[in-house]
Amino acid sequence: MAGEQREGPSLGLAPLSRVRLDELLQEMLDRVGEVVASRERLRALLDAVVGLSRDLDLRSTLERIVAAAARLVDAKYAALGVIGPDRTLVEFITHGLDPQTHAAIGNPPAGRGVLGLLIEDPRPVRMPDITKHPKSYGFPPHHPPMHSFLGVPIRIRDQVFGNLYLAEKENGNQFTDDDEEIVVALAAAAGVAVENARLYAIAHRRERWLAATAEITTLLLGQIHRTTALRLIARHARQVAEAHLALVLLRDDETGHLTVEVADVADQPDRADHPGQGDQAGQGDQPGQAGPANDQPGQPGPASDLTGIVLPLPETAFTDHGTQVLDDLGKAAPWPVPVSTGPAVVAPLTAGDTLHGVLVVAQAPGHNRPVADDVPMLTGFAGQAALALERARAQEERELLAVLEDRERIARDLHDVVIQRLFATGLHLQTAAQLAGRADLTTRINTAVDDLDTTIRDIRTAIFELRTPMSATLRTDLRELVEAAARPLGFRPTLHLAGPIDSAVPDDVRPDLIAVTREALANVARHAQASAATVHVQAGQGRLLLTITDNGVGATGASERGGLANMRQRAARHHGTFAIRPNEPTGTVIEWSVPL
Repeated sequence: MAGEQREGPSLGLAPLSRVRLDELLQEMLDRVGEVVASRERLRALLDAVVGLSRDLDLRSTLERIVAAAARLVDAKYAALGVIGPDRTLVEFITHGLDPQTHAAIGNPPAGRGVLGLLIEDPRPVRMPDITKHPKSYGFPPHHPPMHSFLGVPIRIRDQVFGNLYLAEKENGNQFTDDDEEIVVALAAAAGVAVENARLYAIAHRRERWLAATAEITTLLLGQIHRTTALRLIARHARQVAEAHLALVLLRDDETGHLTVEVADVADQPDRADHPGQGDQAGQGDQPGQAGPANDQPGQPGPASDLTGIVLPLPETAFTDHGTQVLDDLGKAAPWPVPVSTGPAVVAPLTAGDTLHGVLVVAQAPGHNRPVADDVPMLTGFAGQAALALERARAQEERELLAVLEDRERIARDLHDVVIQRLFATGLHLQTAAQLAGRADLTTRINTAVDDLDTTIRDIRTAIFELRTPMSATLRTDLRELVEAAARPLGFRPTLHLAGPIDSAVPDDVRPDLIAVTREALANVARHAQASAATVHVQAGQGRLLLTITDNGVGATGASERGGLANMRQRAARHHGTFAIRPNEPTGTVIEWSVPL
C-alpha cells in the first residue's frame, strides 16, 4: 500500500550475523587506521633521518637527533648523553626544558642511577614509571616530574657513542613496542650522522693544522726570532686544538731542566654563564637536565704566572719518546703554582736527534672532546716548530758569531796598533825626560808616562772584555758590587780587573768570589774607619787572586769568626788560601786565592 514503509533488504543475515559483520568492519577500519598511522610515522622517521644530515656540525646534529626522537614518539622530554672514556656522561643535550629550568636544575647528570643502566648494558630500556625503579636516585630540586621512560643506545659501528633518553609520553600513555622500534631505527641513523659529523670535524681540524704548519713553514723562509717563533707556535697550537692552554717548554742542555718560555692561555670563562655548580646527592640522574659540566676551579691563571717556571725534567711525566696524552697536566709536573686542566697532549720538539723541549696543549677541566684526534697533527706541527727553533737558534748563532768576529777585530787592532803606539810614545817621552835637564819638565814628562801606563792598562782591560763571552756577567757584577759599597763606605773603592775574568773563572767559584768581596767591603765599612780602599781581581797563571786593601785602623788581632771564618771556608771549598795582614803604613790587606 501507498502509506506503508518498505524495509531494506536483509541479505539473508540474522541479527547476530549483522553484529559480527559490524565488528569485522570496525576491526578492518582500525587496522587501516594503524597502517595509515604507521605509514605516517615511517614518513616522519624518513623525514627525521633526512633532516639529520642537513649540516655536518656535530652539536647541531645532536640537537636535531634529540628533537626528532621526542617528536616521533610524542615524548615531552628528551635528552642525549655522550659517553666519555671513563664511562660517564660528558655531555648532555636536552629537549623540552626552558632555560630557566636548566639554570634551576644545575649540574647535568654523570650517568648514575637509571641513566647508567644503558651505559652498563647498552640495550633498549622501557619503564612505565622511572621513579619506581630500584636504581632510581630521584630528581633534584626544580626538576619536572617524569614517569614513563624509554632509553636507546646510539652506536657508531661497534662502539657506543651515547644514549637517547625519552620521558613522559603525551597524554600519560606508556611507550610502546612501536615507539621502541622507531627510536631504535632513529638511533641507527643517528650513529651514521654522528660519525659523519665527527669525521667532518676531524677533517676540518686537520685542515686548520695544515694551515698552521704552512704558516710556520713560511716563517722558516724569512728572518726569524726565537721569541716571536715561540709565541706564534703556542698561539696557533692552542687555537687550532680549541684548547684552553698552550705551553712551550725549552730544555736546558746543561741542567736538563725545562723552562716555560711561552704560555698562551685562553680567556677565562665567566662563571655566571654556568649556574648551579653545587653537586647534590642524586642530582642530574634523570633526563631533562642541561648545562655544562666543565666549570671547575683551579684552572691556570694569566700567562705571566706560568712563564719562567723551571721544572726538573726527571720529575715530570714528559718524555722524548713521542707524543703522549695526559689526563691532567697539573699532576704531570711539580708546578709551583696551581695548574688544573683537562686532558693534555704533550709533543716533543725534536729536530734530528736534538730535543729542544716540549709543546703542551691542554684542554679546560671537564672537556669532553677526544684529544686523541689531535695527536697525529700536533706531532707533525711540533716537528715543524722544532725546525723553526733550530733555524732561529742557528740564526742567533750566526749573528753572535758576526758580533764576536767584530769584537775580536777591534781587540786585535787595540792590541797590535793602539797599545804599541802608546808604548812607543811612552819610551820617547822617557828618553826626552832624560835629556830635558830641568826638574819641573822631567816631572811633567814622567807624569805623562804614568798616565800612558794607566791608559795601556785600561785598554788591556777593554781587550779582555771584548774577548769574553757576551753572556758573561762577572765583571758587571763586581762593578755593581763596588758601586753599591760606596754608600756605606762614604767613598767609592777603586776596582782593578786583570786577566780573562769572565772566561777563566768557573761558575761554581763566581758566587764565592762575589760573597767574599761583599763581606770584605762590609768589614771595611763597619770596622776600618778608612778613607780609601782598593779591590784588585786578577785571573792568570792558573789562579784567581782577590786582594782588598784599605788605609784604616788595621786589624784588631781578634780571632777569626763570623765573616772572616766564612771567607776561609769559601777558599778551602775550592782548595784555595785565605790570608789577612797589616797594610803599610796603615790599614789591612785581605788576600783570597783559589786555583783555576
